[in-house]
Amino acid sequence: MPSKSQPIFPHEKRILLDFGERIRLARLRREMSASLLAERSSISRVTLHRAEKGASNITIGVYLRVLAALQLVDDFNLLAKDDVLGRKLQDLELRQRRSS
Repeated sequence: MPSKSQPIFPHEKRILLDFGERIRLARLRREMSASLLAERSSISRVTLHRAEKGASNITIGVYLRVLAALQLVDDFNLLAKDDVLGRKLQDLELRQRRSS
């Protein structure tokens, strides 16, 4: 039985839409057809089109292969690189330990 899809919030949808648009623009700047990028990414042209539209059901692996085909895979390493909230929480916990 297929699992029920989780809702996606408007802010998250905007992030995906913007990401898809950046992928599309990167492809166009390279003067690469959608068919060629899809082939180099080992995905269908339909899947690429959905990724460029920011579809929420595209897997992160697909995005990684598309970025690799665009020679942007190093950008993938920037995801969640600076965990500002996590560092603040960690610092707060360390301060509480010292004062105990």
